[in-house]
Amino acid sequence: MPLRGDEYDARFARFEAEGHYLHGEADLVAGLLGDPPGSVLDAGCGTGRVAIELARRGYEVIGVEVEPAMLDTARAKAPGLEWVLGDLSTAELPDSRFDLAVAAGNVMIFLELGTESAVVANLARAVVPGGLVVAGFQVGRQLTLERYDALAAAAGLRLVHRWATWERTPYAGGDYAVSVHCRGNGS
Repeated sequence: MPLRGDEYDARFARFEAEGHYLHGEADLVAGLLGDPPGSVLDAGCGTGRVAIELARRGYEVIGVEVEPAMLDTARAKAPGLEWVLGDLSTAELPDSRFDLAVAAGNVMIFLELGTESAVVANLARAVVPGGLVVAGFQVGRQLTLERYDALAAAAGLRLVHRWATWERTPYAGGDYAVSVHCRGNGS
């Protein structure tokens, strides 16, 4: 049974109380986009931790989440943001709308098996030409980097960066990766 939104948030509150920094994903997105304004799709936004931080920094953000309880918590915390209930494989995302789509928090390995290709294609369509799709996830049998890169290439994305952490630690193998793919020939 999935965690309720408030239970999920309580987990992150404990992490923060223990001294863990919670905004590495937002820092990376801001570093890739530069100064606002910029538009970001938070794909699989959960309770809105990343989206809310990016909005606080001045970015235009829309969050999409499949779990109603998670989205209820996001809406309660930031009612002024746009929150969309939807499955990333079938959600009708606007074409070429966002400068960047981010899938933080292992979104790619929590997808329904067999929908990964549709999700990557949907995210690729949602970003502008030259826009970025950023995903961080536990690498393994469920989704290898080779398969993810192949799905990205099939969707018109090319790999431009890969790190081991959201803080840009160089990737030298390992069980977690943050991949940045660009739509088309942009940089």
